[in-house]
Amino acid sequence: MFPLQTWKHRFQSELNQARSARLLGNEGKARVCARRAVGILIGEYLFRQGFKNPGPSAYDRLIFFQSLPDITPDTLEISHHFLLRVSSDHTLPGDIDLIAEAEWLANQLLPS
Repeated sequence: MFPLQTWKHRFQSELNQARSARLLGNEGKARVCARRAVGILIGEYLFRQGFKNPGPSAYDRLIFFQSLPDITPDTLEISHHFLLRVSSDHTLPGDIDLIAEAEWLANQLLPS
């Protein structure tokens, strides 16, 4: 039987996969892994705040998270980036780095 992984281990594992994908030139996979990492992070945040888990998908967790009344404007803006659709050339608008933003969210929501 395998030991239960903590949210932090799962979060870091997804970010490591995102970084590896980026190094290999697969930015699409890097974005997907960063979004999954944020889904894990927000799931843990909601659990600690006493909320019912809105589901296993990062999308559902992000939508629920954005509806919370006490989320700061900066946190709300960054979390919104994880819901953006890519353009026809498969990029996000502006200079958005979901890996860096996932790390930023972790420091804001669940600082070590």
